[in-house]
Amino acid sequence: MTGGSVGDVVTRYHTLQTPLHLESGAVLNDIVIAYEQYGCSPAHGNTILVCHALSGDAHAAGMHKGDKHPGWWDGVIGPGKALDTDRYCIIATNVIGGCKGSTGPAAINPDTKLPYGPDFPVITIRDMVAAQHTFLIEQEIHDLYAVVGGSMGGMQSLQWSVEYPGFARRIVVIAAAGYSTPMHIAFGAVGRAAIMTDPAWKGGRYSADEKPDRGLSLARMMAHITYLSDQSMHKKFGRRLQEKTEYGYGFETEFSVESYLKHQGRSFVQRFDPNSYLYITKAIDYYDLTKNGSLSEGLKETDAKFLILSVSTDWLYPPYLSEEIVMALNSIGKDVQYTEVMSGFGHDGFLLEDDQMNYLIGRFLTPLTVADIMIRDPPTIRGCATIRAAAATMIEREVNHLPVLHADGTLCGIVTSWDIAKAVAGEHTMLDEIMTKNVLSVSADATLRDAAKILDKYHISALPVVGQGKVVGMLTSEQLSHIAERR
Repeated sequence: MTGGSVGDVVTRYHTLQTPLHLESGAVLNDIVIAYEQYGCSPAHGNTILVCHALSGDAHAAGMHKGDKHPGWWDGVIGPGKALDTDRYCIIATNVIGGCKGSTGPAAINPDTKLPYGPDFPVITIRDMVAAQHTFLIEQEIHDLYAVVGGSMGGMQSLQWSVEYPGFARRIVVIAAAGYSTPMHIAFGAVGRAAIMTDPAWKGGRYSADEKPDRGLSLARMMAHITYLSDQSMHKKFGRRLQEKTEYGYGFETEFSVESYLKHQGRSFVQRFDPNSYLYITKAIDYYDLTKNGSLSEGLKETDAKFLILSVSTDWLYPPYLSEEIVMALNSIGKDVQYTEVMSGFGHDGFLLEDDQMNYLIGRFLTPLTVADIMIRDPPTIRGCATIRAAAATMIEREVNHLPVLHADGTLCGIVTSWDIAKAVAGEHTMLDEIMTKNVLSVSADATLRDAAKILDKYHISALPVVGQGKVVGMLTSEQLSHIAERR
């Protein structure tokens, strides 16, 4: 899937009209939410919320004027892509606690008229989602078609399903978990220590001109390692030296991988606030959707269809964490699909494997319907016809199933070639004597998945497709098999 671009975009800002009561008991007033909106205007059931990872922002797609690179998920958002802007309204927000337009520690405290700094209250993933919910309600968006996110964005997606059951019909969770593990907490602690031990941090009250860049750079270098994989690092760097052919036997930067990580650290400090890094990593530490130690119990009130995706070489959020979510949802009877994306990119695979993401997410969000593959205007026959006439029609039109109609054109039964063969042996002459009555049918807008369930449950090989009381098509198990082979 290729698709097009959403073109030039701008970030917008909305100030929440109501105070936000945080999980800690603190209250935030006059919260600003930075957001971008792409595609259709929001309407009932057409809006998709995109949630970003730790260092992401609201600029998920398209180009900002003067920028060289598009938004962070431009490969998946746009006309004809998985998040199809010709079909849906796509909204991406920056989380509270962030530093890309939404209220965070670098924002001005309305009470003091100074930056919040360390006076900003500690937030949680639940608080981030609550702010998004308030924002949507104030935008007069009272339901979502889907919430989609990877990494910390996946945590927000899953949190949405818990906090606001039924608000979103579909939930997509990529490279995430149902709770933060001790390893996640450990990495967060080391990153925060790097920042807080930088003398320039000054207890979080640093100036804009003298930030703890050294600590933030080190935190980013360490974190970036977790986004890669052993396989990708071997392929990208190996043991290659950087701009030299022999060892220097000193402590200067020598290996390509060292140079790469230092570049990542230097570039990160140009676009991210150190205090925001502290607050967001702490929010990830607190993330835990289990209840009484059970993820199944924590997710039992959810009311959505789920797509859970993991990345095969992701060691930060390895596949077993996604599989735990799937098992929990299955154990409580929820509708869940799961795929382990085969990729050598590690955790960053959810940002880099555009083709696989487009296919898997697109199939889930916009599944094929019966109308996409049904035989349109199939041959039919009246209930008063003879078996001989039915047999002649089947032979002429090369079909094995014939919907049988009342005089007014509504469906009254179905007859198969097997029925015809049995009728000959039984010396029947009229169709009414052998056809199946009270026949099952399906609508054109039903998903192929739902139609397949009917065929399988009742052990039948075809379904008439009915619209406004009339037969508009025919769906056979053979057609479904062909689709399955292609997909």
